[in-house]
Amino acid sequence: MTHRYRRILLKLSGEALAGGGDGGIDAAVLARISGEIGELVRDGVEVGLVIGGGNIFRGSELVAAGLDRVTGDQMGMLATVINALALQSALNTAGCVARVLSAFPAGTLTEPFDHRRAVAHLASGEVVIFAAGTGNPFFTTDSAASLRAIEIGADVLIKATKVDGIYAADPVKQPDAEHYPELTYDEVITRRLAVMDTTAVVLCRDHRLPLRVMNINRPGALQAVVRGDDIGTLVREGGEK
Repeated sequence: MTHRYRRILLKLSGEALAGGGDGGIDAAVLARISGEIGELVRDGVEVGLVIGGGNIFRGSELVAAGLDRVTGDQMGMLATVINALALQSALNTAGCVARVLSAFPAGTLTEPFDHRRAVAHLASGEVVIFAAGTGNPFFTTDSAASLRAIEIGADVLIKATKVDGIYAADPVKQPDAEHYPELTYDEVITRRLAVMDTTAVVLCRDHRLPLRVMNINRPGALQAVVRGDDIGTLVREGGEK
């Protein structure tokens, strides 16, 4: 199968692994996503992943109640390591060799992050899962996804969500909200469209990294995006082809 992109960075939220539940990891969802990634790898696509931790821990409420922000962010980073290990196991079951590279030391559970090591793994046909965000508080996993995509030279950053792209408002709450098939980076920023934080979008803009937002719950959507189909929302510099 012909694909438009040779190397991708897929950003998965922790909530995506929870499926329809309030938290935790849905084994069926984990297996489905891993199976779709496995198909891409077998077709010769190099896949890097950044995973969030919101299905296990979200520190915002505790921070609002008085928990130290740095501590809350560190706990969130640990949650991403748990999700990364679960994803690694599922990918192994799906027939892929998967590596977890952590932004901070996690003993023998993970490998330390190094962009040269990551590129070498990808070139060998291994899936690389980037855990622990950037390793620093005050930065989201969206920012980590943009950063890692740039570091490994990804052709596109794919943000996997629960909706079909970017809308003017939350389509779950406002079913008639306008859908944007294509936007520029600056439009995302100036319109305050809550798809990724501003730091993440600025990184994409400054490095001319295309961003595609799609619905991970649609079977086959990931393959379609990598193939080059025009689904979801594409964010890029105005005038680019």
